[in-house]
Formats: sequence, C-alpha cells, structure tokens
Amino acid sequence: MSGVGKIKKESDTNFLNFYEFEAIQRDGEKKPYYVASRAKRIEDLKAVSHENRPDGVIIYGVYGEAKDHLVLIRQYRYPLGGYVYEFPAGLVEPGENMAEAGIREMYEETGLSFQAKDAGPYSRPFFTTIGMTDESCGTVFGYCSGTPTDRHQESSEDIQVVLADREECRRILREENVAIMCAYMLMHFIATQGDPLEFLEEN
Repeated sequence: MSGVGKIKKESDTNFLNFYEFEAIQRDGEKKPYYVASRAKRIEDLKAVSHENRPDGVIIYGVYGEAKDHLVLIRQYRYPLGGYVYEFPAGLVEPGENMAEAGIREMYEETGLSFQAKDAGPYSRPFFTTIGMTDESCGTVFGYCSGTPTDRHQESSEDIQVVLADREECRRILREENVAIMCAYMLMHFIATQGDPLEFLEEN
C-alpha cells in the first residue's frame, strides 16, 4: 500500500515552500518525491493533516445588466514567460472565509465590486495540480459591478482586466494561453444562455 514516510522542509518563504517526501510505493520501495505547498509547516501539509482547507479562491464573476460578460484577467506569469488568461484569484488570508477573500481579491485585482452568491457544495475547495502540489482552491460565484481599474493592484502584479462576452471567450480558447480551471468554466459559459449562474439554483 502506498504512503508517506519522513518529510523534510527544503525552503522557507512567505507564499510557497518546497518539501521532500519519503514516498512509500505500493511494493514497499521508498523514493524521494518533491512537493510544492502553501503550507509553512510540515504539520500543515495536507498529507499530514488530511484536512482540505482552501489555500485560495478563484472568482467566477458575471458582469453587465444582461449577465452576458465574465470578468477575466490577462496576467503576466513568470513560469510561462508571458501572459495567460485567468479568473481573478488569490490566497485566503487568516480569518477570512472564501466569500470574503473573493470580494477582497476582486476589488484589488480589478477595482470591481463583487456580490457573492451562495453556491453550496460547488464552492468547496478542490485540488489543483496534484502531481506537484497539495494546493486547493474554492470557486466563489457572483455578480460584479463598477468600472475596472488597476489602481488597487500591487506593484508586482501585471494584470489587465478583460470583460469578455461569449464570442470573446471563444476567441480566447482558440488563440490564447488559458489556465485550465478558467478554460473549463469558459466552456460552461459559452454553452449557457441567459444568466450563467442559474445552475446554482439547483442546490
């Protein structure tokens, strides 16, 4: 049976750390396995705590009176050496719930006001790239209003706010770099008519 043995912390930074796991394979053989994590301590790793607390939020924001646009960002990402389309997103700060984090992050990244909608189990945290990290994020759904601005962004952020209708979402999927979690939700948006958040009423 597979498992995890000893764990060694290899870095100590604010937002991301590197750990060496002793991976116990199903045949009993042991090998090193390297994991990136938001956890600052070994005991906070999900492989140790077995608690799925959200590290961050992704914000699915519907914009416009006709509810026919999504709020996207086009952000420079160093691992790609270029720009990628994503939903506004960010880390959940201590003492925040996911809705509060979504409201704060939407304002900081886009300048827009965000009214979160109760999404029930659809907002529970899910894992991202599980071959290399234990990070999990919840999606916060809601409606946006106001005028986009970059005045509240940090100097380290290179973010352009995009208000995309369904045709622009199709173009982005065909032609641009897109984060996979964003891509799936763009496909959902394109396939809907009217308010794309109507499916939440089924909860």
